[in-house]
Order: sequence, then C-alpha cells, then structure tokens
Amino acid sequence: MEDIKARGLVLLGCGKMGSAMLAGWIAKGLPATSVWILDPFPSDWLKSLGVHLNEDLPANPAIVIVAVKPQMMDEALPILIPHGNGETLFLSVVAGRPIKSFEAALGANTPVIRSVPNTPAAISHGITAIFGNDHTSQAQMQQAETLLSAVGQVVRLENEGQLDAVTAVSGSGPAYVFHLIETLAAAGEAQGLPAGLAMQLAKATVGGAGHLAEMADEDPTQLRINVTSPAGTTAAALAVLMDPETGFPPLLQRAVKAATERSRELAK
Repeated sequence: MEDIKARGLVLLGCGKMGSAMLAGWIAKGLPATSVWILDPFPSDWLKSLGVHLNEDLPANPAIVIVAVKPQMMDEALPILIPHGNGETLFLSVVAGRPIKSFEAALGANTPVIRSVPNTPAAISHGITAIFGNDHTSQAQMQQAETLLSAVGQVVRLENEGQLDAVTAVSGSGPAYVFHLIETLAAAGEAQGLPAGLAMQLAKATVGGAGHLAEMADEDPTQLRINVTSPAGTTAAALAVLMDPETGFPPLLQRAVKAATERSRELAK
C-alpha cells in the first residue's frame, strides 16, 4: 500500500464493483487523497469521500484499475495511453476483454493483470481470480492481490485461458445460486408453505450451507453424506437431484460449458 499511497491509485469507473472495492480499500487504511476516480456519474457517497474526482491524473500512478462496462472500454482507455508502456500497473475487472486488447491500446510493454471477481465482493465475501502478462512483476501481482483481498479471496491462475472457466464457475455462479434459492422456495410453496416462509427457509438454508462448506474441515461430499440418512427424506431427494441423466450433474455441466464458451466468444 505504501507505493500506492505515494504514487496514487486510479479507478476508471466506479459502479457497484468499483464502489465495493473502494470501500474496502478505505476501510483498510488507504487515504482518500491517494485515490483518483474517473466516473461520469459519481454517486453522492463517492462525492463525500474526499477522493480526487474527475481531476487530472497523477503523472506516474502505481496502479490503474479499469472497472468500466465492456462496451465503454474502447471509449475510456485512450485517456490512459500516456501511462502505458511504463511502471504503472493496469488491473482489469472488465468482463470478456483479454490482456491483448489492453496491450494493443496501451502499448505492448504495459504491465496488465486481468481479473474475474464476483458480486459477493459487495459484502466482502467475493472471490477473484487473477492472471498477469509477462511484463507484470511479482511485486505487482502481490499488489493486485492485496487490493482485491479487500473484497474477498484471491486466487492466481496458471494461464489466461482458465479465466473463461472461472467466469463460468465463480463469475456467473452467484446467479446459479440465486436461481437455486428461487426454485427451492417455489418448490416449498408448491408443497403448502406460505411464500414468505418458503423464501426465508430457502435463503437461510443456502446461505448457511455455503458458509458451512467454507468453514468445515470436511469436503462438500462428506458434508452431503453427513446429512443423508439411509432411506430417509434427504436420500429420497438426492435420488432425483443426483440422477446421472436428469439431475444436477449433467445440468450444471451443460450450464458451465455454455458460460465458458460464451466467455471465449466475447474475448474474440
């Protein structure tokens, strides 16, 4: 953080993800005066922080985080060209934009890290995967990891191609879980529960089970076995859910494959 405090951090785009990261950094001691934000529609919260908002950028910032929507990137990046091919690290949280697109816009020698966060970052329970190009130093990788850890876990990948599968599992994954909550509540309602109670039960069950899966020493397979009494109610349900033809395994395989392939298409 000391390098960032001295040279500055630039955040290009401060929507939900950018705001979540910024709140985490400030909570961990990054001075607002070390942050420059470029955002055409800043929130009242952002205006109140004391950051440099839509001002001239520092000459040699330590890091630039690109957090705009993918369709806005081509318009937004040109203002950052003077900082390319130098010591400034570029960290992208832009979906579907490969490292080569940043190198083409900013210069082939620009240090670039591409990351895939997910929406639980908004409550500091996210997980972000990162991969850096050949011009990124280990110190810069650590710097990015430190910043992103403010909103959850961080994992490093072996190659950029893995980011497509990461997008399909953890990037898009929260939507799969939200849909599970929807459908579990609807199933409970179909069995006679009031709608509000069914939703409360579904939310608490999925949230609690997810937390237990993270905190327990046993892996999810063993946790499932622990809950499943022979010939009991859970076993009856799992016989449906684990069916090799119609259950969760083939369904999620198809879903994650579809998301992975779409991520590859968007990167072209």
